[in-house]
Amino acid sequence: MKKQLIALMFALLPGFALAAGPSVPLDKANIDLSDKASLQDGARTFVNYCMGCHSTQYQRYERVATDLGIPEELMMENLVFSEGTLYGEHMTIGMRPEDSKVWFGAAPPDLTMVARVRGEDWLYSYMRGFYEDPSRPLGWNNTVFANVGMPNVLAELQGRQVKGCKPMPVKDGNSIVRDTLTGEPMLEEQCDVLTVVEDTGTQTEEEFDTTVRNLVAFLSYSADPIKETRHRIGVYVLLYLAILFVFAYLLKREFWRDVH
Repeated sequence: MKKQLIALMFALLPGFALAAGPSVPLDKANIDLSDKASLQDGARTFVNYCMGCHSTQYQRYERVATDLGIPEELMMENLVFSEGTLYGEHMTIGMRPEDSKVWFGAAPPDLTMVARVRGEDWLYSYMRGFYEDPSRPLGWNNTVFANVGMPNVLAELQGRQVKGCKPMPVKDGNSIVRDTLTGEPMLEEQCDVLTVVEDTGTQTEEEFDTTVRNLVAFLSYSADPIKETRHRIGVYVLLYLAILFVFAYLLKREFWRDVH
């Protein structure tokens, strides 16, 4: 019996490790699904940089155009590269799973529901966590997903990001510790710090963070297209129930007025 319990504990260990989440702190994505411009930019980034390998096969082009306020002509010119029409077409890719498994070792997953599975903060940190690693087959590694088999598809935007040691401000909680005499921040050598090599990308750090945030916003929308509508209806339902409660209470008081 004891041997069976021990074997069961070891069998459950991988599940506990996955449930614990990543070992690095995640950055806040701060997604705003009501920002249509952000979602439109995220859709453009996804189609141009991610959709060569990843599909969102449960999403329709027509639905995206309607929800994000993209005119049909612009949608067809900039976001639909297949020979099909806008109406009824799913956001699939031409790469066959059996071919991608041979090329990459595993078929790239569909990303329709990835934001609900992984979470917005995980995706945001993951897309910003790629760094050059010559020991890896594709030359890239990731701080959130160690030894990932995916290259940094946004490298031309971000630039060459490397991991190394550099002086960093000493912090006490969220506050930077400063020298009492000069007022300058106190520095200490920290390793495993990600740094983008200057003038190697087409975007600044702030611009790249915005691009990634918009991409994550689009993936979050794809995972739950009616989230904003559901929340808006939920407010109306709560207001209705609050008003109904007042009338129900008055009716109850009237019925029980003569009951002693």
